[in-house]
Parts: sequence; structure tokens; C-alpha cells
Amino acid sequence: MTVQLATIQDPVSREDEIDLREVLGTLHDHKWRISFIVLGFIVLSIVYALLATPIYQATSIVQVEQKVPSLPGLSALTQTLGASDSTSTTESALITSRMVVGAAVDKLNLKIDVAPKRFPLIGSFFARHFSSKNPGKLAAPVLGMSRYDWGGSKLEVFQLDVPDSLMDKPLRVTAGENGVYILQDDDGNVLLVGKVGQFSQANGVSAQVWSMVANPGTRFNVVRHRELTVINKLQKAITTTELGKDSGILQLTYSNANAALAAEFLQQVGELYVRQDIDRNSAEAASSLKFVREQLPNVRRDLEKATAALNAYQNQAHSVDVSMQTQSLLDQSVSIDTNIQQLQMQQAEMQRQFTPQHPAYKSLMQQIGTLQAQKAAIEKKVNGLPDTQQELLKLNRDVQVNNDTYTGLLNQAQQLDIARAGTVGNVRIIDKAAVDVTDPVWPKKVLVVLGGTFLGWFVALIYVFMREALNRGIEDPAVIERLGLPVYATIPVSVRERSLQLKRTRGDGRQNMLVVESPKDLATEALRSLRTSLHFARLEAKNNVLMISGASPNAGKTFVAANLAAVVAQSGQRVLVIDGDMRMGSLHKVVGGKADKGLSELISGQAELAEVVRPVASLDNLHFISRGKVPPNPSELLMNAKFSDVVNHLKSLYDLVIIDTPPILVATDASVIGHHCGTGLLVVRFGLNQVRELAVAKQRFEHDGVVIKGAIFNAVEKRSSGYYSYAYYELGGASS
Repeated sequence: MTVQLATIQDPVSREDEIDLREVLGTLHDHKWRISFIVLGFIVLSIVYALLATPIYQATSIVQVEQKVPSLPGLSALTQTLGASDSTSTTESALITSRMVVGAAVDKLNLKIDVAPKRFPLIGSFFARHFSSKNPGKLAAPVLGMSRYDWGGSKLEVFQLDVPDSLMDKPLRVTAGENGVYILQDDDGNVLLVGKVGQFSQANGVSAQVWSMVANPGTRFNVVRHRELTVINKLQKAITTTELGKDSGILQLTYSNANAALAAEFLQQVGELYVRQDIDRNSAEAASSLKFVREQLPNVRRDLEKATAALNAYQNQAHSVDVSMQTQSLLDQSVSIDTNIQQLQMQQAEMQRQFTPQHPAYKSLMQQIGTLQAQKAAIEKKVNGLPDTQQELLKLNRDVQVNNDTYTGLLNQAQQLDIARAGTVGNVRIIDKAAVDVTDPVWPKKVLVVLGGTFLGWFVALIYVFMREALNRGIEDPAVIERLGLPVYATIPVSVRERSLQLKRTRGDGRQNMLVVESPKDLATEALRSLRTSLHFARLEAKNNVLMISGASPNAGKTFVAANLAAVVAQSGQRVLVIDGDMRMGSLHKVVGGKADKGLSELISGQAELAEVVRPVASLDNLHFISRGKVPPNPSELLMNAKFSDVVNHLKSLYDLVIIDTPPILVATDASVIGHHCGTGLLVVRFGLNQVRELAVAKQRFEHDGVVIKGAIFNAVEKRSSGYYSYAYYELGGASS
């Protein structure tokens, strides 16, 4: 038993290596199936390319300056250090910010989405075609279907406020007569009835329609979106790309099925972005101007105090002039103090913008430290002067420093006021938003067709190889022979036989035998070969009774039994074919006639032999016995001694008795009948019967004491790999 199981498992063992010849052969075998699948995908892709709604792309280009424009009062060094190194990245984020996109949404009223209802699949195509040929006109309903838009319908909703429960929910507007419209929810409940140009309110819903161009009965799909939902969606739809590294030139793109809306929305985003940039820079100038104006009174007061102190000391000391040495030190000290005071004012302003760790702030503090060191050196020289000269120098220095500072602040205030009024920002639009309506970004017809073709190939290959992987049916007769079953014949698949099978489904009692209908068919030639093989196989058989069985249904055993009987009868032998399948036998549909009065009546004694044996039309030496009416106990009926007597009697009347039995794995009837037969053959269908079920069928017959001589390989298809050919394929004149 161990050896036998090992033999059974051997045919199903598979190697992990990929056989290129087998792969190519599989593709060749299924070339028509692959071709049909690919062709189907090509047709679908062409239809899609023609019917799909085109998507248009709006583009715009903006330039971002690498340095912020200089504001009066700030040194070039602090301006340079204060500029951002990631200008493009920052500006890209600002362009798609909620502040900019949200303003565009409000201005264009994009929270309300309106679309006319169109006929499925082809409605949009007809509407686009009509609108392109007849701009500004309204198409008449096709075949009276006025609920759909066929071109030219338009609805502009100025205001639509709905409860939270209806937010982002589809609503329906139906056009009526004289500008009247009906607003309904998705369930068909009427929310309000309004008129174009008038404000309407009912059921917690308020609406105002600007204009409506539509045939009465035309429907529009309307959705009131939440503002944040629309903004988030549009933020993802806008694409910003820097043209060249660190170039500061950004390209904006936005795609939409409405070309005009795409261009208008992107234009609004660009203009609003530039506006906010100007406002931002103007705010900086205004902030600096405010700071300067706050310092002017303090500096003026200090100047007045310093002037009064100088005049008082000169009157007291009766000294007006200073020496040349003192004048030189005075000029140096005034210059240094003026610079320090200006830098300290810048420090006070920068503290509102930067932290002490910022590079610009650190650089400013370094400048102040250097000037203070210079001031300390001059103070040492001043200490060496006479007391009168020291005091005069100090007082003159205070006056000049405060005077220079005051004058500088007045000039700076004027410059900042001008800068605030004339701020242009560091962003400008190079190319306004535009759309090429002749070249939509989608669908690209050539790309769609090529993609559909490649997808078709991919799907076809996956289907074929998955089908091959899941199909564990036998396709090589060597597998059958390794089970210990000699293959007596290989019968090729017949197109003519398939057409005869369709005729048999009618059940009109006509004969549908391949041997008679198509004597030159390749399958007929294979059956003649089987007749020859059986002649020698029966030489050692105990009797002339042949059993044709199968492992499972649809193997083709009835086809083999009937047509084998016919070719044997054509050779001059008297043949009787019996339908031993009293459950679902269909032999009468092949040889002709009805199933009434057959084997079941003969065994049960309800009919005599002469009543059930019928001649087969056009075949003088062939007779058959149908299954009869379906009995309640077929197996017990076959085990009746009467069946044994019938077989023993019939085999003496005919040269060959062929019995068509039920599949062994379905019923035990085949084993019962097999005990009365001298030869037993199993019909194995190409690609259907699996190795395991064939092995189990053979074991079951052997367990019941029935010897199976061999197998008949039926419905064999031509293959480019494995067992695919036999001599009959080379018969040039044979055709079905």
C-alpha cells in the first residue's frame, strides 16, 4: 500500500524551476483568449477616451525676491541677515495657506457645488459636443427626457444656507416654468420653492439663485459644502513647483473640468497672495514708523536740555571756544555716539522681531561693542584735557549727538511714511493664470489607449496563468500511465461534437452521433483507433461485455460509449449499447429516442427484452437499451439476480455489449456492473479530471474487485507544451 501511494503522488510532484518553453507554450495555447481580452480592453479604453470628461489645467508663474526690500533705518547687513534662506519653501506654504485659499473660496463662492444631471455614460459627451457647436444655446430634450441636461443648461446659486444635517449632502434643484425652481433633499422631500433673483427661505434652508437656463424639468445636483472641507480639498489640488533651484520663480497649477473656473480660481489665488505680501511688508514699514515717531519727542527733549546746559556753562565760565585738539576729539566722540545711539534704536526695534540668538541681533551687538571700545579710548584722551575744555567738550558733544539723532529720525520718519504708502512687496505675478482649452491634461487619448492595451495584456496574462495554476486537470497521458492505467486512445476535442451537445439539450429524440454526422472528424478517427486497441485487449477477457465508466461527471463516457458502439457496428459486428446509469443516463439523447421502457423496467420485470431493445437508425448492427424510468433504488436493482441473467443472455446474442455506467465517485453502480464485465475502461477528460480523483476511482474499483484495463483520454486540446499532438492531427483532409 505504501508503494502504491508513492506512485499516486509522483505525477503531482512539481518542480520549482520555471520552464520558459512551457510558459511560451501556455501563451501560444491561449493566444485567442489573450487576444480577445486585450481587444476588449482596447475598445473600453477608446470608449473611455471619447466619453470621459476632459480635465483642464490652469498655470501661473510668480516671482519671489530673494531679499526683502530695504526699510529705511536698517543697515544692509541686518537686512541681508534677516532675509530667509528658504524663501521659496516659505512662500509655497503661504500660497496654499487657508488665509489665501479661503479668501479665493469666499470670493468665487466655491462652497456651493452645482452640476446639471446628465444621462449616464453618454450624457456628458452629448452636452459637451452641443455646447462646443452651439455656444450660449440650450439643447432640446432628447426623446422627451427633459430631466437630463443635453447641453447649455446653467444654474448660478448666489446663496445657499442649510442645516448641519444637510451639509455635504446631495440636494436636487428642478427647473420649472418662468424661473421657478424646486429644491429637494436626496430622499425627494421638498425643502423650498423659489424663483430666480428672489431670496427664499423655508424648513431651515435659505437660497437665492442668480440665474437659471434650463428646460422645464431639468435637474441639477447641488451640494453645500463646509468651508473648511472645500479649502482642504483645494489646498491639495494646487501644486507649486520651483522652476530652477533657488531661482525664486514658482509655477502654480490647478486642474478642473471647468476651464474658466480653473483659470479664475488660480488667478484669484495669485492676486490674493500678492496682496497679502504687500500688506505684510506695509505693516512692517508702519510698525517701524510708529517706533520712530514715538522716539522723536524724547530725542527733541534731550536736545533742548543739552543746548540749555551748554549755554549756561559758557555764560558761567566766560568761555565760548574750544581748542583745536578738543575740537578733533569732539568730532570723533560725536560720530561714535551718534552711531551708537542709532544702533541702540535699531536694537530696540529688533528685539520685537528676533531673539538674542538670531544672527542679525548678534551682529548688531558686535557693532555696538566695537563702537563702545572706540568711545572708551577717546574718553582717556579727554581726561587729559583741562577741566574747562573737558566740560565744554562734553556739553558740545551732547548737543551735536542729539541734534544729529533728531535730524536722522525726522528723515527716517519721512522715508518710512513714503515706504508704507508705496510698498510693492517682494512677490509679483509674471504670468497670469491661463488654460489651454485645446489640450486637456486628461484624458490623453493616446496614453489612455496605450495604458488600456498594457492593462489588457497584464490582466490577460494574470488570468491565463492563474487559470493554469488553479486548473489541476490532467493534460498529459503520461500522468495517467504512471497510475498504472494504459491509455488505449486519445480522442481530440471536436467542434462538431460541441454543436451536437447543444442539439441534445433539446430532448427531441433525434440522433446526435458524431460518427454518423461527421465520419471524417479527428475524434471519429480516434474512436476507430480505440476499436482496434480493444480488439486485442478483449482477447484475454472473460466475456464480451465492456464497461465504460468515469471518475466524475462530464468526462464524456456516454459520448465514448455511443460512438464506440457505432464504429464497432460499422465494422460488421453486432453491438448492443446499454445505458446503465439509471440515475441520470442520457444515452438516448445520443443514439435517438426516449428514455421510457429501458433497463429499469427490464430488471424489475415490468417489460420484456424484446420491448426494451431498440435498433439504432442508420446503423443496422447496432441496438441499445435506454435507462428507463428512474427507479428509487438503482443500486439494489442492479444487484438483483435478474440483472445478471439479462447480461448473460445478451452477451450470447451480440458480438459486443457496451454498458455506460454512472461515475464511480458518484455512485457504486459502476462497481456492481463491473463484476459482470470482462473489460473495464475509465474515461478521463482533458483538463477536467484530476490525478487524485482518478487514483481514488481506480482504488475504489480494485477494492470492489473490479479490474480496470485502461483509460481513454477524451477531449484532448492541442497544446504547445507537454502532450499536444498525435498522428490524426496530420490528416490533411480531415475536418469537422
